[in-house]
Amino acid sequence: MFVVAGATGNTGQVVAESLLAQDKRVTVLVRDASKGDRWRARGTTVAVSSLEDVEALTAVLSGAEGAYFLIPPNNRASDYLADRARLADGIANAVAKSGVAHVVLLSSIGADRTDGTGLLMASHNAEAIIRPAAKNITILRAAYFLENWGASVRGVRETGVLYTFLTPQRRIPMVSAIDIGRVAAASLLNPKQGTHTLELSGPQEYDPEDIAQAFEAELGRPVAVQARPLESVQPMFAGFGFSADVARLYRDMYEAVNSGLVAWEGNGESRRGIVTRRDVVKRLLER
Repeated sequence: MFVVAGATGNTGQVVAESLLAQDKRVTVLVRDASKGDRWRARGTTVAVSSLEDVEALTAVLSGAEGAYFLIPPNNRASDYLADRARLADGIANAVAKSGVAHVVLLSSIGADRTDGTGLLMASHNAEAIIRPAAKNITILRAAYFLENWGASVRGVRETGVLYTFLTPQRRIPMVSAIDIGRVAAASLLNPKQGTHTLELSGPQEYDPEDIAQAFEAELGRPVAVQARPLESVQPMFAGFGFSADVARLYRDMYEAVNSGLVAWEGNGESRRGIVTRRDVVKRLLER
């Protein structure tokens, strides 16, 4: 039996579906019982627990062959990194007490850095907290999510402009959540001993201009790229209802990505997915 957290999200959903396609028994972890209805309909076990409920999470993990975890965001947290570290502590305690055989942890490119990466420090902290608790762990460091461009769909449709805080003509590693989920499931099915780090990117690196071209191809009309100044990150994200701390961490993350501070460590296994920018943009427009 495999335990999958975040099954209502982008990557966890793909992990669970990939395991079910291999006729594996799956328990999905949800915080709200109603969100497990679609999984129950498919014959999947649904466990209702928060990542901070060590007792409940330990019970779910006991006897499992493997488990997939990620640290979900909390954009209203007044102290984001401490708030997310608390979740990592809950996972680590449950992993240690349950003795689950193998853990796949979704992390991020740049998680090897000890400071200066803003929001990505949550991944660095999660690795440091959960790694010692696991018998065997695969740390899946993923590139910038291609699905993040979903936030731009409305603007592109209405104005023909792709706004971005990324440097327009600087290519960076990007990857689809579909590739992440598939690789995470494969890692659960073929566990490695000890601590294993896997760096995952898409078929090639992309810049915002490349993404705009994908929108152009799908929409059949020009799409221009317009860079926004980093000084506008915090007021914009505060306007979305994010806490001041989270808005600041987003600003610091964009600066770290643009400067090249966020990069592959290069000490683990590296792999490329198969889902392209055009594949993702097409799905985003169809939603």
